[in-house]
Amino acid sequence: MAVRLRVSLMLLFGLAGGIVTFYFIYHVNSAKSQEEDGRVRHSFKRSPGRETVNLQNLDSKPTPQNSKCTYHSCVDVFHCGYNDRTRISVYVYPVVEYIDENGSQASPVLSREFNEVLEAISDSPYYTNNPETACLFAPSFDVLNQNNVRTKALGKLYSLLQWWNDGANHLIFNMLPGELPDYKTTLEVDTGKAMIAGGGFSTWTYRRGFDVSIPVFNPFLENAYLQPKSNLESRKWLLVSAQVGLHSEYKEVMFEVAASEKRFLIMDKCTEGKNWDFKKRCQGTVEYTYPDILQDSKFCMVLRSARLGHTALSDALRTGCIPVIVADGYVLPFSEVLDWKRAAVVIREENLKDVVEVLKSYSMERIYQMRRQARFFWENYFHSIKAITETTLQIINDRVFPYVAKKYEEWNEIPNPKAVWNPMFLPLIPPSSQGFTAVVLTFNRPESLFQVISKLSLVQSLSKIVVIWNNQAKPPPPMTAWPLIPKPLKIIQTQKNKLSNRFFPYHEIQTECILAIDDDITMLTSDELEFGYQVWREFPDRLVGFPSRVHLYGNESNKFKYESEWKNNISMVLTGAAFHHKYYSYLYTYNMPGHIRQWVDDNMNCEDIAMNFLISNVTGKGPIKVTPRKKFKCPECTNSEMLSSDTLHMVERSECVNNFVRAYRSMPLKGVEFRADPVLYKDDVPNVVKMYTEVGSL
Repeated sequence: MAVRLRVSLMLLFGLAGGIVTFYFIYHVNSAKSQEEDGRVRHSFKRSPGRETVNLQNLDSKPTPQNSKCTYHSCVDVFHCGYNDRTRISVYVYPVVEYIDENGSQASPVLSREFNEVLEAISDSPYYTNNPETACLFAPSFDVLNQNNVRTKALGKLYSLLQWWNDGANHLIFNMLPGELPDYKTTLEVDTGKAMIAGGGFSTWTYRRGFDVSIPVFNPFLENAYLQPKSNLESRKWLLVSAQVGLHSEYKEVMFEVAASEKRFLIMDKCTEGKNWDFKKRCQGTVEYTYPDILQDSKFCMVLRSARLGHTALSDALRTGCIPVIVADGYVLPFSEVLDWKRAAVVIREENLKDVVEVLKSYSMERIYQMRRQARFFWENYFHSIKAITETTLQIINDRVFPYVAKKYEEWNEIPNPKAVWNPMFLPLIPPSSQGFTAVVLTFNRPESLFQVISKLSLVQSLSKIVVIWNNQAKPPPPMTAWPLIPKPLKIIQTQKNKLSNRFFPYHEIQTECILAIDDDITMLTSDELEFGYQVWREFPDRLVGFPSRVHLYGNESNKFKYESEWKNNISMVLTGAAFHHKYYSYLYTYNMPGHIRQWVDDNMNCEDIAMNFLISNVTGKGPIKVTPRKKFKCPECTNSEMLSSDTLHMVERSECVNNFVRAYRSMPLKGVEFRADPVLYKDDVPNVVKMYTEVGSL
């Protein structure tokens, strides 16, 4: 079905919906840009020149587009770094109006949108006015819409550019590639080795790591006002299709699906009247305002049209409607850096009939997250021509200078404005000489406590042991009863029995790293503890520990559940044995959101979950689990002595998770699917060559 649809789309409906929409979007704006008021008149910093060329007798010949270009073969990086070794420099050619030998304009008329591209480059930190030291060159020919371009003439004009060099290190912006009847998915101009920032690439024409896939901007909605709506609100429609001029076979499939799902709204352009109003959509005689109607739906359809790239994707993101993309082979905008699984649903064309069943499988929690992500993408990368241009330049800059490139989290994670961002962590490993301080929380188990202290004293990197005596009714044993160890030992008797005492930033703790450990964790070996500390040194902003847990979301209960069974991922490590930075003790004590710390102390539970929430919220990262151990048991302890022995323990901890979610107004916990084990841990080699030989089993 997909192949047949693709062929028929190119031949039959290239004349219909695509040309109607895209002709008006950019052709109209091109014409208006030369004759309307100052807002749309050309305003680029250089004055436009005028030059007559004889296209028939040009000595220079255009170079066809090199389909095999890669970043390493068609980009001369030695031209980059003259001005700044962390930033590319982009030179914009002066705007020149070329007239051919017949007196006709050979160069495209500048549209308002392309003028904004040039302005965005010139106002960006990447701009340079010196072509001799430029890394990239931006031709001032407007090819945003190929329909407005004399393709053969333009190829010859490119060859006239002073620094063209077969297009090497040149960047060309094109949102609407192809023309009747087949609408190619890349610009049909002789561009040589130039990079294309294109709005409709397929996997066949996209030169991965070289070109940049960009969105198709919708100028009709540039100044449209939408009533602000919460990401958590309920919406009337499950799925909405508002594209016009779709192929009849797609429509037939969608109408079949909609016959059994009343929450699937299919609209088209309104037929009444001679002039088509882009901001109106109709289903029969019922009229809807566009794009406002998208705000009333959970999901919005983005179907293959005459061109692969379509404004429907940007419109959906704008309204916080999760795009459902049905266009095989479409290279999504900025997919080199954006994780579209977070914000969109991608379905193969042959599976269009199953779209409703697929969408019903998404939980409301997942829908809320994707809705927020869609808005995040729109506000940061899609909302204007300037944003699209700057994002394109940033992606290229990251390729040229990968050592200062934005990380995955910076591109995709939604910043939490209420989070206290940690300014301390630098990309350096803390020195091993400082070691760590073990903070042992205890109440009245001196025998197991003394065993823990004795084992801790054997750890090479231990700096000090601080015992938090949480029993006000009974003083700690006399010092003569405590084990003799070669490391400093400090006992602090608290004034009130609170679980949060274990995370207080005591002045006796003089190391950056803290090992929070319970008084019944007697089974950990010195090798395991030493290895855990070395892992923490690699990840000083994470919570690094041994026993792990995971949170799950129940679609039926619409609540989170705390789970201790073995899973393929984790989202928490328990602070019964975990390393963390002392900075987090300050945050826990003085800057915990809501009344979480008070709730923990009143209920004598969940301080470890609270610390996991805190660190993941600050960093946007999950914890690190070390070694295989998953569950700890105290052989000398009776069940009545252990908090976790209560049958209601798991229920209470699930309630903790949901309470903390309400306090944070989000779920900050991040799942990870790996753990850290020592090198050679499982290898069949003599123990003499292993650094850590005493690593426990499950």
